[in-house]
Amino acid sequence: MNLPYFIAKRIHFTDDGKRRVSRPAVRIATIGIAVGLLVMMLTIAIVMGFKKEIRTKIVGFGSSIQVMRFDNNSTYETRPIAVSDSMIASLTHLPGIRHVQRVASKPGIIKTPDQFQGVIFKGVGSDFDWHFFQQNMISGSRFKEQDSLPSNQVVISKVIANKLGLKVGSSFIAYFLQNRLQARKFYVAGIYSTDFGDFDNLYILCDIRMIQALNDWQPDEISELELSINNFDQLNAISDTVYFHVANRVDRNGVAYYSQSIKDLNPQLFAWLGLFDMNVWVILILMMAVSGFVIISGLLILILERIQMIGILKALGCTNWDIRKIFIYHSGFLILKGMFWGNLLALTFIIVQHTTGLIPLDPANYYVSSVPVELRLAPFLLLNISVFLVSMFMLVAPSYLITKISPVSAIRYE
Repeated sequence: MNLPYFIAKRIHFTDDGKRRVSRPAVRIATIGIAVGLLVMMLTIAIVMGFKKEIRTKIVGFGSSIQVMRFDNNSTYETRPIAVSDSMIASLTHLPGIRHVQRVASKPGIIKTPDQFQGVIFKGVGSDFDWHFFQQNMISGSRFKEQDSLPSNQVVISKVIANKLGLKVGSSFIAYFLQNRLQARKFYVAGIYSTDFGDFDNLYILCDIRMIQALNDWQPDEISELELSINNFDQLNAISDTVYFHVANRVDRNGVAYYSQSIKDLNPQLFAWLGLFDMNVWVILILMMAVSGFVIISGLLILILERIQMIGILKALGCTNWDIRKIFIYHSGFLILKGMFWGNLLALTFIIVQHTTGLIPLDPANYYVSSVPVELRLAPFLLLNISVFLVSMFMLVAPSYLITKISPVSAIRYE
């Protein structure tokens, strides 16, 4: 029989009303562990949720990987590449690629009787994946493509609609300047809102054939190909595969292809998201230290209140290590109890916040309308295991105090 474990259970699960000092200490230690784990779990859930939300919005507007003209400049007035069906098919069959779509973009100015706004018209075709924009559509629907002529319907953002006083069914004139000034009339088919101001202020979705007609491009000429992938965690590897696949290849006009990942196209945003990982580690270390200090304090109080018991056990022949294990086991029960309550509170908050969006945020500053959370089993399980092991390890050194207690002095201790 494991005697230290047996004695620790008797101490922990026996209600001893005389222990007036240890009972508050036990409660404080339990609460300290619970609060520490609660804060750590919420930190991980919120940071993972925030990074996922922002990343989803960035990728939703620009896809994971783009194949474009090698000598394209950094402006929105792009020059075309000619893309064949065989080129698209070869990219689609690369490992990790989920979807390939053609897009063409062109800057323009919207003019209404009272306002004007500079925007980017992003032309999309029948192969466009509407999933992201349909999730964020707040009014109307995607525009309908016509078989013969380019559609004059567009999907605009809520921000642009509010600035220009537009709604579903409204019309406006857009002006485009290249070799000559051109004007086109459009009708609003749908309004979306992603709360990502950097893009909502800029992009309007239209028929790709409208952009091709404005630029005098051929049907196979586009601004770039957008590639979606199955697993964003493999972006770097898949991006390298695409890069080497299109390297040294040219279109029918002799224009070389070039590819970039969404991280290359938006380095500032992804560098900003990377800073959150450092914040997570700082919070985890601080909360681990606070929780460890609380549980160590509780252990020392438990030892001081059980000095007579320690002396008797030593007199009966128990080794120092066996007695130390009694108090380590006892503290372990406290740690598990605190972790139980910490997990319960954290999971309750995460589920409620995820389903109701209870705590709001200002989209202008945070790019999301409520605190985003993500519930993933693996990080939480790893965190719980780490908290328990680190807390138990931190108890080994303080328990060394038991070796300094003399049996004779301890038995006489009042």
